[in-house]
Amino acid sequence: MTGPTRGSGADRTEEQPYRAGFACFVGRPNAGKSTLTNAIIGQKIAITSNKPQTTRHVIRAVLHRPNSQLVLVDTPGLHRPRTLLGERLNDLVRQTWSEVDVIGLCVPADEPIGRGDRFITGELAELKAKVLAVVTKTDLVDKKRLAEQLLAVSELGDFAAVVPVSAVSGHQVDTLVDVMTGYLPPSPQLYPDDMLTDDPEQVMVAELIREAALEGVRDELPHSIAVVVEEMIPEGKIIKIYADVYVERPSQKAIVIGHRGSRLKDVGTRARVQIEELLGSRVYLDLHVRVAKDWQRDPKQLRKLGF
Repeated sequence: MTGPTRGSGADRTEEQPYRAGFACFVGRPNAGKSTLTNAIIGQKIAITSNKPQTTRHVIRAVLHRPNSQLVLVDTPGLHRPRTLLGERLNDLVRQTWSEVDVIGLCVPADEPIGRGDRFITGELAELKAKVLAVVTKTDLVDKKRLAEQLLAVSELGDFAAVVPVSAVSGHQVDTLVDVMTGYLPPSPQLYPDDMLTDDPEQVMVAELIREAALEGVRDELPHSIAVVVEEMIPEGKIIKIYADVYVERPSQKAIVIGHRGSRLKDVGTRARVQIEELLGSRVYLDLHVRVAKDWQRDPKQLRKLGF
């Protein structure tokens, strides 16, 4: 592995100026980008799911260290768009890439390098940012397979460093942060010490509800769930949250609600636990499922749903 590493001692010396800047992980869908962001920050900020195209909002997570501040920007996976939503997500990805200091290209250790990886590597070659290759999910392969993958990845492009990590076991996560912060520009602190994310709470709550809804309908639903939090009202020691879960067709509505409402109840229970953890408060969650016909292809509906 190449690339500078930085200690996390509290003494700021001339040799070790304070560094701060923006970084993001890129890669084809399900390369482990959001899970890695969560592992680095140490709490659940980007939503994770085993469905491709889970992340739709750019979520900034802030890692504070004595000598640096790493601001992680979470982007959707770049993919071949089939809908207007897909095109907008790709535009969002490219805009983000052009604004960050460091980019980590995530390639899973347990999957062969494919056309998607080569396509993204080609897109990154044009950018000003330092590009690292991050070989993710190393806990899923043996040493021989990992060595082969590291070699294959290093031949994929001209990377500033190649770092193997496992977000699940935590292996080399700190090393990756050292390497990334080493490439950030000298800069004063960008965010206050107590800030973990600049994403509005309402968006994060909606994402947690959507994650719970996705888990419940693994293969039965195509990727057509959106969530809008209509109101969050603090009342005494409880926060009342009213949210709508949108699908594209009545048949999908029936799937999300489940037999006698059992599935929607399960979604609400799971989401509420996560939301209470996020907000640090007891939560009353009121969920309704609504149909927005073919919303992924309709500009007006997309705007209404926040895209």
